[in-house]
Amino acid sequence: MRILVTGGAGFIGSALVRHLVLERDAEVLVVDKLTYAGDRRSLRDCEGRPGFGFLQADICDRARMDAAFAEFRPEAVMHLAAESHVDRSIAGAAPFIETNIHGTFTLLEAARGYHATLDAAAKQAFRFLHVSTDEVFGSLGPTGAFCETTPYDPRSPYSASKAASDHLARAWRETYGLPTLVTNCSNNYGPYHFPEKLIPLIILNALDGKELPVYGDGSNIRDWLFVEDHARALVAAVERGVPGETYCIGGRSERRNLEVVQVICDLLDQRLPAARPRREQIRFVTDRPGHDQRYAIDCGKVERELGWRQQESFESGIARTIDWYLANDWWWQPLRQQRYAGERLGLIPALAKAG
Repeated sequence: MRILVTGGAGFIGSALVRHLVLERDAEVLVVDKLTYAGDRRSLRDCEGRPGFGFLQADICDRARMDAAFAEFRPEAVMHLAAESHVDRSIAGAAPFIETNIHGTFTLLEAARGYHATLDAAAKQAFRFLHVSTDEVFGSLGPTGAFCETTPYDPRSPYSASKAASDHLARAWRETYGLPTLVTNCSNNYGPYHFPEKLIPLIILNALDGKELPVYGDGSNIRDWLFVEDHARALVAAVERGVPGETYCIGGRSERRNLEVVQVICDLLDQRLPAARPRREQIRFVTDRPGHDQRYAIDCGKVERELGWRQQESFESGIARTIDWYLANDWWWQPLRQQRYAGERLGLIPALAKAG
């Protein structure tokens, strides 16, 4: 297939592109603005491969999106470009509204215009996959799991912006006939993860001997999905999914945040012993505003209908992740030095007083 992947230099996007190019021999055009969290070095194994192309562009730029469609002529779009960090959305929501809502609208319109030029067979085969998050569903109690029919209840600027973009993708199918699909995933982890997120932040702070910040009492629960398993699920969705359908993708690996941090500490102590156990670096800090208590996904539909199965347990995936960071400081050291050194994010900025 010829696939246009937005956000392909990001964490999940680059895992998807590596899978498509290196394992599926797909022709791929990556469209990425290369914001702070996008890194072309994450695609270095794809560079120079037949069929791989890269376009640095903003998905909000309609003229450049129209040109990308016209020149590349994709058979599918896999839309992952998004601002994605809850903490950053709390401190400043504007980029999330611009990219996640306006950018998705612009891309849908460009895809709609391109789709209209295709012959009947190509129109029938075309797919637009919109990749989203389980955070649009809000917070779970102690039992139950999100599924494709869970009502939306976003609690942060980030999740609200993603909820809006999900609705746009569905509306463009119902109104205009654009063959869209939506996936909602649980928390991803794995190689090439920008170090502002929990797991890479804890790994790198632990290696540097810094404090390991845990929000609140660490009891918040997430369902963890290894990023390469997610990439395989996304390909299954675009190849075998039905337009108009939603597919929830999870890892069946619920863990309390504190437990995740402790596991990382213990595995690092085994691999690279320090002067003292790394659990002693853990510090509980003021909780994130509006922090959702628990996420979990019932991924039965994607298993039944698309034939997808995860290949990594949390135990195997977290071990692979830690080993990758230990072996690839060429990738993360420049990020820690130039873009994000581990400082606290997500604090509500003080509002200027009038008068």
